[in-house]
Amino acid sequence: MAGLGRAFTLMLPTLQRDRRVRLVAACDPREEARSRFATDFDAPAYADIEGLAANPEVEAIYIASPHQFHAEQTRIAARHGKHVLVEKPMALTMAECDSMIEHCREAGVHLIVGHCHSFDTPYLRARDVVSSGELGRVRMIHALNYTDFLYRPRRPEELRTEDGGGVVFSQAAHQVDVVRLLAGAPVARVRAVTGDWDPARPTQGAYSALLWFEGGAFASLSYNGYGHFDSDEWCGWIGEMGVEKSPDAYGAARRKLAAVNSPSEEARLKASGTYGGAGYVAAAPDGSQAWHQHFGPIVVSCERGDVRPLPDCVWVYDDRKKERRPLDVPRVPRFEVIDELYDAVVGGVPALHDGRWARATLGVCLALLESAGSNQDVALAP
Repeated sequence: MAGLGRAFTLMLPTLQRDRRVRLVAACDPREEARSRFATDFDAPAYADIEGLAANPEVEAIYIASPHQFHAEQTRIAARHGKHVLVEKPMALTMAECDSMIEHCREAGVHLIVGHCHSFDTPYLRARDVVSSGELGRVRMIHALNYTDFLYRPRRPEELRTEDGGGVVFSQAAHQVDVVRLLAGAPVARVRAVTGDWDPARPTQGAYSALLWFEGGAFASLSYNGYGHFDSDEWCGWIGEMGVEKSPDAYGAARRKLAAVNSPSEEARLKASGTYGGAGYVAAAPDGSQAWHQHFGPIVVSCERGDVRPLPDCVWVYDDRKKERRPLDVPRVPRFEVIDELYDAVVGGVPALHDGRWARATLGVCLALLESAGSNQDVALAP
């Protein structure tokens, strides 16, 4: 593990309960996180990635550090011959993506980018329906998500777009990945608008975008992170992490943030709630989970029907009937990420979410920002 922050805590239940992986080392600049890791896993924890990458027990490194460190840490891991699983977004520029891909290629190691929600079983099964051809070609996709993302505790750089802050880099990376998976074709053109409506949180908190795909399909994407309506209401109050939410928690993020008096205090609040912090609460040890993770309501419209993935099933609406196709209860959360990593490293199976896939997603996110700034369509290179 490179980075023991929030991304690590979200992936930790998977890493602890999937028998195909074993945590043998970590790095993080925070002494309290390193100390807890050493205690929890009886394994070394380093202050930087150089020490971690040099550890001969390590076969693969999950890079879960802040966005701005992904490119350099990937290059270091590859230089030491380690396979790389790097959090989204892959990087902040296309040039960084190219460098990461080339270093991993030269080192002969796999590069996989995730977790993105396009790993989630509801979307993989929806893709199976679409790609089977039973409903004809994809014509339109609608994706929507309303959350409290912008009012969760943040470090200062998470509120600066130029440093990878805001909802486009962190959240559009999920939504774009999902619709690309379902459309099954490259994005050709983007038109977008963004919203930055709170001067105290000076970055994009919302966006809407139209994506046109090669072959004629199009998708509309909308995201709002300003913490009012919660679109999990339309998913049976099953939250993004696949666990039940209480409607009574409305406004909790804003109320918590209202007690914070400075950016430094907010950063300390975030650190307190992450691994090693005084306020950190570990996931339930049994890992029981009745539903799959998801990223808000999505409908895929094909020539002869619609497909609607949900946390527990995929609904298929054809010309004559609607059918609920249930999903098996997940054995561990995010097992799909380990499926892809294990199949690539052990079985030599080419990964879907490889560097080139993630580079294309970043290209759409950057085009979204460019289109919003220029008020024009942005064409993507083939």
